This record gives sequence, structure tokens and C-alpha cells, in this order.
Amino acid sequence: MTGLSLFWFEKTREIVEDHLISADVERYPAALRPYTDILAGRSMLVKKTEVLPIECVVRGYLAGSGWKEYRDKGTVCDIALPAGLLESDSLPEPIFTPATKAESGHDENISADQAAAMVGRETFESVRKTAIEIYQMAVDCALSRGIILADTKFEFGLHEGRLILIDEVLTPDSSRFWDAADYSPGRSQASFDKQFVRDWLESINWNKQPPAPELPEEVVEGTRRRYLEAYRRICGRPLSSG
Repeated sequence: MTGLSLFWFEKTREIVEDHLISADVERYPAALRPYTDILAGRSMLVKKTEVLPIECVVRGYLAGSGWKEYRDKGTVCDIALPAGLLESDSLPEPIFTPATKAESGHDENISADQAAAMVGRETFESVRKTAIEIYQMAVDCALSRGIILADTKFEFGLHEGRLILIDEVLTPDSSRFWDAADYSPGRSQASFDKQFVRDWLESINWNKQPPAPELPEEVVEGTRRRYLEAYRRICGRPLSSG
């Protein structure tokens, strides 16, 4: 996820500033030098920001909780969509669907007005515009590498009064990646993200209350394999172990 975030920060910088200072441990504070072996390749030195209290979700396809709501109400996060769409269908245009940042439990979808009330209308409109612009850029980039970016979640913060992109970005933990070669609307899709874990949890009827069940080795390995494949395809090279 660190490697993918670094790849995408380089590309998103044409659209918005981000919090990355460096991923070179030699540039980290001296107090961290004893931990170089642990930090190398799996950490970033970043700017501290005032984190916006909303999750910034952009959806371009009908999947997950969006598909469930559409089946029931013909909407996604109360945004009306055309009738007759299938599971995994592409939407007429990307939609911005904010959510709360829950400190415990699950994030909850909220309306645009609710999100604007939390961060201010001007900031909200800037976040929505920026998130959709990043998503559209990433969709084109990923598709050229054989991956459909169905949806993703961004986080933003304020640094010296400026809106900047923070946290991880466009990774299998924050995005839904599908194999473009296997894509077919009307069903769930082969993916390179944590949907593999979700599917296993659904198969054992976990009640989604702690403690979480321990993942079997085959689920851990299957998830790892998918994440590494997402990195290889998007970045155009295998993840270096060095």
C-alpha cells in the first residue's frame, strides 16, 4: 500500500497538493534511524494536517453497498440513478458519496448537505471537485494497465489553510479494483482488493462484532497475492523486497 500510494501521489500532484514529505528513511528524523530496517519501504514522512471529518468516496460502478441500495430504492446514497442497471454496471458519470469517519464501528453514508455542514460549503465543493478529478485520472491510468477502478475513498486535510490529499491513496484497501479482461456486468467481479476477505467473512456468517475471526492461511495468502498483482499491474513492475 505504501508503494502504490507513492506511485499515485506522483500522479495526483498535478491535481492537488499532498502530505508526502519523503519515503526515504535517510531523510527521517535522527530518532528513527535505529528503526530503518522496519520503516524502509513501509512508511512515509508526512505533513501534519487538520483532517477533514468525512470520507470522500467516488463511485463509477454499481457495486457493494451501492448495489444493495440500488436494488431496494433505485438510488446510491440517495442519488437517483437510471432504472434497469445491473450489478457492476458503469454509472452514467462518477458520483461523490461522502461518509462519516467513524471512530468505532462502520462509516455511514451521509448526504452532500450533511457533509457540507460538517466541513463548510466551500471546502465541500472543493473536495468533491478534486476527488472526482483524481478518480477520473486514475480510472484512465488503471484501465491502460488492465484494471477497472470501480470506486475509491480519499481523505483530505487542511495544511496552512490549503486543501491537501492525505493518508493512503488508490490502494486495494481503499479502492475496488477489477480485472478488466474478466469484466462482465450482471454479477460480482474478479477483484484485486479486500473484497476477497469480505467474501470469506460473509461465507462464515460472521456477525461483524468483535472479536473478528482469525483468517485462514489460504485467505491471507489469497489477499496478499491479489494486492501484489494490483501493484504489479498498476506500477508496471513487481514490488521490490529491498
